Formats: sequence, C-alpha cells, structure tokens
Amino acid sequence: MSWLVTGGAGYIGSHVVRELTGAGLEAVVLDDLSSGIASFVPEGVPFVRGSVLDRGLVSEAIDRHGVTGVVHVAGYKYAGVSVQRPLHTYDQNVTGTARLLEAMADRGVDRIVFSSSAAVYGTPPTDTVTEDTPKAPASPYGESKLIGEWLLRDQGVAAGLRHTSLRYFNVVGSGDDALYDASPHNLFPLVFDALLEGRTPRVNGTDYDTPDGTCVRDYVHVSDLAVSHVAAARRLDAGEPVEPAYNLGSGGGASVREIMAAVAAGTGLDFEPELAPRRPGDPARIVADGSLAARDLDWAMRHSLLDMVTSAWRARQAAASVGDPA
Repeated sequence: MSWLVTGGAGYIGSHVVRELTGAGLEAVVLDDLSSGIASFVPEGVPFVRGSVLDRGLVSEAIDRHGVTGVVHVAGYKYAGVSVQRPLHTYDQNVTGTARLLEAMADRGVDRIVFSSSAAVYGTPPTDTVTEDTPKAPASPYGESKLIGEWLLRDQGVAAGLRHTSLRYFNVVGSGDDALYDASPHNLFPLVFDALLEGRTPRVNGTDYDTPDGTCVRDYVHVSDLAVSHVAAARRLDAGEPVEPAYNLGSGGGASVREIMAAVAAGTGLDFEPELAPRRPGDPARIVADGSLAARDLDWAMRHSLLDMVTSAWRARQAAASVGDPA
C-alpha cells in the first residue's frame, strides 16, 4: 500500500512526500521535472519520471508500486501566466487530472487528495473566505482548479471516488534546507532575488483600509500544509468522512509592510521598500477561514511569519551554495 504523489519533486509535493514517509506511509513520486527538481525526491522513495497526461505510465506506476491512493499536486501553477497560456494550463490541469482519474478507475484506486487553490475564489466579495464563498476564478489557472474539483465530485458520484480538495493561499517557507521555492513568480523568491541583485522591493499601495495601509494576504508555511495533506490521506484510508474542500489559511493574514519587515529581519538585509501607488483591482484584505481544516485535518499555523522567512532564506542560501537554481 502506498500513496502516489504527482508533482512530488516540486516545492509543495516534496514536502508532502517527506511528511508521508515521516508518518510511516509509503510514497511514490511521479513528476515530469518541468518545474520539479529531481534532488527533491528523498533517497529510497521510488521516482517515476513522466506526466499525469501519460495514462499508461500512471497505470504502470500504480501497478508496480501497489498504489492505493493519490495526492495530486502536479499541475501548471502560474496564475498570472495562465492568462497568456490558457490552452497549456487546461491541458496540464484539466486533461491531466482527467487522465489521472481514468488510470485510477482502471486500477481500482478510489481515494485522492487534490491540490486546489484559493484562485477558485477570484476576488471574493468578503475579506474572510470560507469554503462556501462564491467561486469566481479570475484566471485560467483558477478555472482549471475549480474544474478539477468538479471532476473529483462527478467521479465520486459515478464511481464512488473518495476525495477532498485542499485550497490554499500563499505557500511560503521551507521544512528542509534542501527544499526551496524555485518559482519565478512567487513572492519570497522575487523579494530575495531583488535584494541580492541590489534592487529594492516594492509595496503597491499604502492607503488601504487596513491597520498599516497596505494589503493583507494569507501566508501559510509549506510544512503546515504538508501535515494536512497527510491527515487527509489518513482519513481517506480509514474511511472517515471528509468535506469536499477545505481552506488552509490563517484567518488573520499579514500585511505587505509586515512581510517586508519580516524579510529584513529574517535575511539580515536591511532595506526600506519602495512605495508605489495601488495596482488596479487589488482588494484590501483576503484571508481564509481554516476552521474546518482545523477540525478534521490537524490544520494549525505552527510557524510565525519570521519562521516562514528565515526557513525560506536558509533554503535559498543552501541552494546557492551548491549551485542549484533558485
């Protein structure tokens, strides 16, 4: 019995793999390395290089490794870029999920934890998002994640698939100095790179109706996220009830000024951010209510904002010291 982690060589997936094995569950990684990094796969964990779009390869991996459940993290995850690459986004995230579900059905694998996203909400009409907040994705990426949730729902009706989808906001930090966020679009890598290149990070908008005038967003530590993926897998293994979807969020969030102050403290690189006007369409505050996940999936904010920065910075420095991309 083992869990197949698609995208298990990526930033989030590799943390999930480590959490699974640390909890005594067997893991198998499937990743095409389009954005994943082979060295992120722990020694001793089987690694199948390939795409979820390759139904035959997925079926073969299920058979060879005795897979009984799937944590589906693989996908094209760049919301902003997805607007320019909608067909690629749908191919990877919608068609890929459908192919994966077909292989699972063929092989009698009936449980899946799906990596969804807060992008399914778009710009919500409330500043605290619950699972029942209306869905209005604003990008092909967000749309593809919502369709993924629908595919699971419909396969649950049609074939008895047991499933849950985990929606998270801004995932940061590192649970292992060997694992870092290599995304060219995520906040922490962008801020770190700007500082290291002598550029000043920018704050867009300082006149919002928030305690310090800057936007408030939800940031969660990747290790906390991984814990809840494993808790979801355990509930599915045990036949315990789960909600169709869970938000993994802090309920409080952090402002852009707070992020910048934490980055300065955590890196030791003192700076004053450049202050710029608001960007059109940026809401003042968006955070997630994680109470359902706290009830069912051992969800908790175990790391402070400073923990998030310092752990991410250590991993960034470790990557640079061995010549890995950062």
